[in-house]
Amino acid sequence: MAKHQFQTEIGQLLKLMTHSLYSNKEIFIRELISNASDAIDKFNYMQLTDEKFKEENWSGKINVTIDDQDGSLTIADNGLGMNEEDLIANLGTIANSGTKKFVEQMTGDAKKDSNLIGQFGVGFYSVFMVADKVDVITKKAGEDQAYKFSTDGTGEFEINPVTKESHGTVVYIHLKEEEKEFLSKWRVEEVIKKYSNHIAYPIMLTYWEEESEGEGDEKTTKRVKKSEQVNAATALWTLPKSSLKKEDYIEFYKTLSHGDEEPLTYLHNKVEGANEFTTLFYIPKKAPFDLYRADYQSGVKLYVKRVFITDDDKELLPTYLRFVKGIIDSEDLPLNVSREILQENRILANIKQHSTKKILQAIKKLKGEDMEIFTQEYNKVIKEGIFQDYTNKEMLLEIVRYKSSSEEGMVSLDDYISRGDSEKKEIYYIIGDDEKVLRNSPLLEAYKQANIEVLIMDDKEIDEIVTPSIGTFKEWTFKDITTIDAPDTKTPEEKEELSKEFKALTDKIKEVLGDEVKEVKTTTRLTSSPSCVIKDPSDPMAGMAHMFAQMGQPVPETPLILEVNPEHAMIQKLDKLEKGDLFEDMAWILLDSAKLSEGLEPKDKSAFANRVAKVATEAL
Repeated sequence: MAKHQFQTEIGQLLKLMTHSLYSNKEIFIRELISNASDAIDKFNYMQLTDEKFKEENWSGKINVTIDDQDGSLTIADNGLGMNEEDLIANLGTIANSGTKKFVEQMTGDAKKDSNLIGQFGVGFYSVFMVADKVDVITKKAGEDQAYKFSTDGTGEFEINPVTKESHGTVVYIHLKEEEKEFLSKWRVEEVIKKYSNHIAYPIMLTYWEEESEGEGDEKTTKRVKKSEQVNAATALWTLPKSSLKKEDYIEFYKTLSHGDEEPLTYLHNKVEGANEFTTLFYIPKKAPFDLYRADYQSGVKLYVKRVFITDDDKELLPTYLRFVKGIIDSEDLPLNVSREILQENRILANIKQHSTKKILQAIKKLKGEDMEIFTQEYNKVIKEGIFQDYTNKEMLLEIVRYKSSSEEGMVSLDDYISRGDSEKKEIYYIIGDDEKVLRNSPLLEAYKQANIEVLIMDDKEIDEIVTPSIGTFKEWTFKDITTIDAPDTKTPEEKEELSKEFKALTDKIKEVLGDEVKEVKTTTRLTSSPSCVIKDPSDPMAGMAHMFAQMGQPVPETPLILEVNPEHAMIQKLDKLEKGDLFEDMAWILLDSAKLSEGLEPKDKSAFANRVAKVATEAL
């Protein structure tokens, strides 16, 4: 007898389950049948591709048995099965990062935690909502030894060697006294038909019924064992769309996602011609927990002629569509296709290209609240796509949304263009990592005064890489307002006159600041601020900064240009001030406060604070 302790996180999870926090308890049947189907999928593939198993007379089947006398429900499959190592990895510890993430987000608030279950799906562990004891008897295909995993859902589990004739897994569930509703044939059948009707293998329901024999005094009753198939056993994606209802697609999605939420949208396509394939894709309402992890789990399963091939190939769709869940079923790929072949396969490349376009078209059609939900969850990954996928760049640019200096909520580029200057054809933007700072940037003052809309891009890490690479959209050019002249009402001659008038002042400020700035000059872009800092677009370091950001390297500092507003009272008074300590303090304050306005750090925060205190004291 081998006793083991559950991993701490599993213990927390089991505690949550055994306290029945999840109102929709019936989903444990869906979860266990889904696991059984996956195990059969895996063995089905092995039987078709591995010489060891080709001679076996086998067809996949799931058996659900109700024993009302014993108070138990049993779910058995003849799939791949598990060995001791698999049992510990899959049931005793958290191998699945989704379950781990779920546990990390548990708050101790019963209602909130139970809602999380629906978001993450916790597979096998859902059985402890209804069970006070569970035995898993399993034998892995190609191995001689079978094992029994037993637990009452508290702190320990046991694994012992047992005898089992064939490969596959049997999950024996002893139901809690208050959960006896799952001993009703009608209740179990209802749950299977609701959630698992389109599992591709027959689900046989075995139960006992009382039957009468004889007449009058000689009449007797006996228990009779009965068995019947309760699901359609046809892969949903293989059925014609005309025969399916929205409810069918939604229930299939819940099985696929191990969750309880409806998808945002779905698309079902059958393609015939040079390549024949069927796809069924779903866009989840909630982004997967691992969306920004390098080890994200692919949500798409690949089948060949209804035979499951893989569910962890990240080449099936572009990486920026890694949130999509669904099925690809090809009629043309070989059954023994390897991972290496998949990566270079022309048929799969065609499927990927076709699927990508269809998914993006479906996203483009989203309206109102659905589009708002999509933007909130997936806007960043769509930006990744703009940078990665030149073929679909235009469509991605139609999907992406940005914050705006003049409009509420998120706006599309088409919306921006409809309000913009159709002669200039320029899309103005400013990039940073703090929306509030960007909206209050002095650099926006002239644009606000001229009633020109500016896109507020506050996903700095990705916007700095993606936006400069866009170039144009529908012949409109992207313009970074930190590198261009701002709109104003003054003529070039008037600007030149101001520059000359304040040249002595700008020279004195440059002398004080030295190499901290590349240049100091007057500007007409400001209306209420005394100064601002901009990048010099001609500086080679500005281009290098973009390259370094692309490579994920630390971005070298780009020397800034300090611009001062000659119409601001502070600048006009400073122009009359002799060079000395106060002048020097004011020069540094002009630079550091301009930096702060753009979300940049002063070089010496302590010195900045001291200068402000000193000048304020003198003013008082």
